[in-house]
Amino acid sequence: MMKNIDLNVLRAFFVVARERSFTRAAAQLGVSQSALSHSMRGLEEKLKLRLLTRTTRGVSLTEAGERLLLKVGPYYEGIASELDSLSALREKPAGLIRISAHDHAADTILWPKLKDWLKQYPEISVEININYGLVDIVKERFDAGVRSGDLIAQNMIATRIGPDFKMAVVGSPGYLDANGRPATPHDLAAHNCINLRIPTHGGLYAWEFAKGNEALQVHVQGQFILNTTPKMLEAAIAGYGLAYVPYDVAEPYFFGGQLRSVLEEWCPTVPGYHLYYANRRQASPAFSLVVGHLRI
Repeated sequence: MMKNIDLNVLRAFFVVARERSFTRAAAQLGVSQSALSHSMRGLEEKLKLRLLTRTTRGVSLTEAGERLLLKVGPYYEGIASELDSLSALREKPAGLIRISAHDHAADTILWPKLKDWLKQYPEISVEININYGLVDIVKERFDAGVRSGDLIAQNMIATRIGPDFKMAVVGSPGYLDANGRPATPHDLAAHNCINLRIPTHGGLYAWEFAKGNEALQVHVQGQFILNTTPKMLEAAIAGYGLAYVPYDVAEPYFFGGQLRSVLEEWCPTVPGYHLYYANRRQASPAFSLVVGHLRI
């Protein structure tokens, strides 16, 4: 029965019950006395109980009305308070924003852009989940994902958050002195290469190359299979073979003499990172702020 009762009518009853006056209650609710009286009669008819006794002096509660006020009133106030709190979220930037990204995007884009900016918004929390797979952000309940521009699903909204970047094949001086430098991507078949596991496909990442009009993918072999860029770099520095990584993360090790770059003319420039997310007609202020700050 209660599921058929309009919450606005219930609210009106509680105001009448507390004010003990249709006149004062109608003024407080912003309705006419006749409309308010009609609503109360409708509520009584649905409950099949008399709740109010109308007299020339005002309004008094019946036993049923008194019980409804005392027993249900506090629950209604709690519901109303919580609904007001939810409404406030539309205007106050607060809440948790979950983002799926792999470590290069997190290290070069998300962390540098968010680490100081977030201090201005203590009510906003950001979770960055490191994942190399092409995550279904809707199914996994992420607010957004970060991927290279050519990997965004067509049904997603995408906004660029980073510039294009170049890839690099790198190895330690000791490894290259002992095994030679590959002249073409085909030469990688004779080298120990450090593979990257892609969880979405359950396989190993194929190294991508391009030169002029020629583009190819090479499936490499090696002793190590890893699933993060930092570990691939660590293995390359330790002399375990060649690694295929973003140029900018390897560059500091070129200056330190720990790594050398090979196949430079074959290594492609990759479309920059994009933040992608499902259509959100009523995005929270927190989410809108994060997207606006990351966008370039």
